[in-house]
Amino acid sequence: MIPSWTEWKRYPKAARGENIEAPIGPGIYEVRYRSSGALFAFGAVDNLALALSVLQVAPKSLTSWFARREAAPPDLDYRTCATATKADAKTAAERMIGRRETYLSGAA
Repeated sequence: MIPSWTEWKRYPKAARGENIEAPIGPGIYEVRYRSSGALFAFGAVDNLALALSVLQVAPKSLTSWFARREAAPPDLDYRTCATATKADAKTAAERMIGRRETYLSGAA
């Protein structure tokens, strides 16, 4: 069976009580900036839900002598691709990376 990607979903914000919708199993995840579509994170993991939940998306706080302000977290989208095993996820991720490199080099 060929794994397929889910639709892009808005990355949840904990302050609003939103939740991640992802399988509790092996697969690949991709996170991108909503505004530009640039890649934020990508990986092949044992547990998609856990990997997305611990992803560091909150920026570090900015402190100064006069005030302490928290910067807003980036606006992100995510999608997942479930696989049967982590080995299958790694293989699929390597193929995707190879295809992306070929495309960006102009050979495609």
